[in-house]
Amino acid sequence: MPMWIEWTIATQFLREDKAQSTLILVGIGVGVAVIVFLTALITGLQGNIIERTLGTQAHIRVQPTEEVNRILAPADGAVQLVLENKRAQRLRSINNWQQVRDVLDTLPQVSAVSPVISGPAFARRGEALESVALIGIDAERYQRIIPIQDDVIAGVFRIGAGDTVIGKQLAADLGLRVGDKLRLDGGQGRDSVVNVAGIFELGVRELDARYVYLDMKQAQALLDLPGAATLIDVTVDDIFSAQQVAARIARLTGLKAESWMDTNAQLMNALRSQSLSTQMISVFVALSVALGIASVLSVSVVQRTREIGILRAMGTTREQMLGVFLVQGALFGLSGSLLGGLAGWGLVGAFNTFGPKLFYIPVDPWLPVAAALLATVTGIVSAAIPARRAAGLDPVAAIRHA
Repeated sequence: MPMWIEWTIATQFLREDKAQSTLILVGIGVGVAVIVFLTALITGLQGNIIERTLGTQAHIRVQPTEEVNRILAPADGAVQLVLENKRAQRLRSINNWQQVRDVLDTLPQVSAVSPVISGPAFARRGEALESVALIGIDAERYQRIIPIQDDVIAGVFRIGAGDTVIGKQLAADLGLRVGDKLRLDGGQGRDSVVNVAGIFELGVRELDARYVYLDMKQAQALLDLPGAATLIDVTVDDIFSAQQVAARIARLTGLKAESWMDTNAQLMNALRSQSLSTQMISVFVALSVALGIASVLSVSVVQRTREIGILRAMGTTREQMLGVFLVQGALFGLSGSLLGGLAGWGLVGAFNTFGPKLFYIPVDPWLPVAAALLATVTGIVSAAIPARRAAGLDPVAAIRHA
């Protein structure tokens, strides 16, 4: 028989129980709104954290392998006890870094490659002295890794020909402004006076207090590493594939390659915990919705036992009776999820408009759709037990029911 019979009976039952139907729809709507808003909130928060983290560092950092002690093998038959202290790591260049750079440029998942020379130095102005990190870069390549130019708050991003760009905190500590002179001391008599062309703010106090950007040749001279690059920064198309790409780079080059996921292990654990918490909350909300629908339909079966018996006696089959309550479950899930999806979307909009504006919450258009699908399936599944009970009622016994 056509499905419209089940549809007609189901909608009639719902209209007659307006109070119950309204309450369960509100409950489902609230549950779906919570899922949509919470999922969007956590996704936006994680995206903001990752963006801030990767805004000051490369996705992958390629460096020389660590130097290790050479221990002579013992003579045949001899037992050797060794007390070994880990070898101090000196500042050194990547061998044939130009060739390594060119190889990395050809990898399909790599979007940008920039050689860097980095090492410690002192920044001096008058009697003030600060420990800094010299960052010698190829400006054009490095801008594709970290767009420092976007973070310049005073002056311009210009390095080379005696110009440097320093962090906001370092400028404050040394009392520097754009156009002032700064003496950089690399040790052992290697020093240089540079002009402060710009001041940047990365938003990380330690970096703003230590980073001094120079042209590669200037940094090489100060660090006594002519023609050298101590590391190579790499960005990839998909940030979450950084570990796999880093492993491939290590195999290809024989160098040490660390991804941002390795250097930010605690952050990754926190993000995984957040995602797990969101999933657990969604599961509990879905279970609450399912129990609510099942409870309402179970009560409906008890209240309508006599009507179900009359319908069965008039020729309605068990399958049709089963379909009536499954349709009710689907209608509850679909209607409530549509209301909840709109409410969740509205909550996200309100947060973005009237919230603290610490970060923006993007809404995936498929999120409300997925929530609606989940709620509809949940409604059908939760209606299965009451539906089987209604379909299994004996018509004669049901009609005699008071």
